[in-house]
Amino acid sequence: MEDSSRVAAYFALVSRDLMGRPDAELTLDRVAERAVEVIAPCDFVGITLRRKRGRAETVASTSPVAVACDELQYELDEGPCLSAIAEEEAYLIRQVATDPRWPNWGPRAAERGIGSILSVRLADDSGTLGALNMYSTTVDAYDDDSVDLALVFASHAATAISATRLVDGLQTALQSRHLIGVAQGMLMAKYDMTLETAFEVLRRYSSHTNTKLREVARHVVDLRDLPADYSAHDGLTAGLAAPSPDV
Repeated sequence: MEDSSRVAAYFALVSRDLMGRPDAELTLDRVAERAVEVIAPCDFVGITLRRKRGRAETVASTSPVAVACDELQYELDEGPCLSAIAEEEAYLIRQVATDPRWPNWGPRAAERGIGSILSVRLADDSGTLGALNMYSTTVDAYDDDSVDLALVFASHAATAISATRLVDGLQTALQSRHLIGVAQGMLMAKYDMTLETAFEVLRRYSSHTNTKLREVARHVVDLRDLPADYSAHDGLTAGLAAPSPDV
């Protein structure tokens, strides 16, 4: 019981540390750094996140070696990191060079000095975020206790990553909303239109040109006018008054 209490207290401190970063990039960097400290046999860490269309990307690492070994998995489309993401399991590879599960990746990772690796899935309530890849230069560096420790750490890490991404997303949404509002105000003054019409003007250009609405708004704010090619798009100028001479 005493050992369990110490472990719980330790991970409470780890979690507080990971949650204390102001943005996603710093959080990811700290997760990688902490993983090396917490999982003792680990020499290098790479954090893989799953992007759109299932694409994997290393977003933080403690060494170029980890990045190289991660990217080799993406290139070959095989490896413990990708398997951890796809199959939602932890993968312990005691001897990278001879493990039969990834015959192309293993020997090439061993050439880069990797002896063993532990890859665990990062996930939150919405599903899989990616994987935490812990590389060791020593063969047979990890045991079952290492796996248990890594799974607990990965749970805290995923919570921190998910939280900071949510905050970043909300901040981006608020910034976009403000930018669109400023652009609407400029169009209202320049073209003597209502708030609703100004938004519709921005929305139609966004739709016709397949440009994100916030980017259209940024253009209007930067140039204090609609994009130069606005009138070239059929149907966009309908109902658009001439610019006010006072603006």
